[in-house]
Amino acid sequence: MTIRILHNPRCSKSRATLALLQERGIEPEITLYLDTPPDASELKTILARLGVGPRELMRKGEKEYRELGLGDEALTEDQLIAAMVENPRLIERPIVLANGRAAIGRPPESVLSIL
Repeated sequence: MTIRILHNPRCSKSRATLALLQERGIEPEITLYLDTPPDASELKTILARLGVGPRELMRKGEKEYRELGLGDEALTEDQLIAAMVENPRLIERPIVLANGRAAIGRPPESVLSIL
């Protein structure tokens, strides 16, 4: 079973989620998503696995969210996904992928439900 984490080592929740997995003997495949962001297709898969729309995966407090006017309700899902692909800081973190499912590590323990 492959377990993957979209990780930002500068984020305390991301570090805590990775540590939680490792404490359980799990060494996930680590993707530094700011360096290697998911493409639109992968983001759509992640959204489907999470069962949320793109706006629910966005970090609304980021300056890019405001600067790009992403709060505009007229924007389509594809436009929001494209914004996350171009600006991966907008993607909520960390995201753990396992067993065909996904979970956001906020709080870190929430990822345990998909293992």
